[in-house]
Formats: sequence, structure tokens, C-alpha cells
Amino acid sequence: MRLFCLTLSVCSLTLALGCGGGVQEQEIEVKASNDPLHEPRSILKRYAAGQPIGSEITSFPDHVANVRAIDPDRADVLEKGIAEIQAAPAGQRKVIAQELLGKLAPSMGIPSDTSDDESDEAAPESE
Repeated sequence: MRLFCLTLSVCSLTLALGCGGGVQEQEIEVKASNDPLHEPRSILKRYAAGQPIGSEITSFPDHVANVRAIDPDRADVLEKGIAEIQAAPAGQRKVIAQELLGKLAPSMGIPSDTSDDESDEAAPESE
């Protein structure tokens, strides 16, 4: 009987002390260094705000190569968009940069163009 009471007391004490800590929350930091589009987006945001093209434009072939290793489709979009910005008159660069930013927006792994294709296929023909 003493052994039972002692065991019960130890278990009660363990539960009382062990369960009082609660859940500790931790913040998970998403690092921009993991995103090969982080730096190109940053530069494009400055262009979209009206900053003229500077020496940073020479870094875009490297950025395109980094993106191509992860996402070849977006690398093509980036490469074509930068070429358009360079060829455009200064007054149009801001608009082109804004459009390019929209195309390169983070997608969280969800393809952005498939929703239009699926809705076209699912829609009944009205003819």
C-alpha cells in the first residue's frame, strides 16, 4: 500500500511539474537568400518607382542564370523583360518594370497560368 501511495504521489508530482510549461512558439524566418528572384525583384521595384537604369543592369545575366537553375520559365520571363526595359524609352521603363514584377510575383508553388486554361476547357460552348 505504501508503494502504491508513493508511486501515485510521484506520478502526480511529475504531471504537475511537467505539464505546466505550455507550448513554446518559435518564429520561422524565411530568408531572401533562398529566393533567386529576390535581388532581381528588388532592382525591378526601384525601376518601377522611377529609378533610371544603372550599372546594376550588368548583374542580370547572373540573376537569370541563378533563376534558370530553379525555374527556367521564370528565367525566360526575366530575361525577356530586362531586354524590353533596356530597349524601351525612359518614360516606358517604369510601366514595363511594374508588369514584369507582376509576372515574377511569388506563387507559393501554384502555377499562375493553369487556372485560365482549366476554366476555358470546363466552360460549355455557347454556339
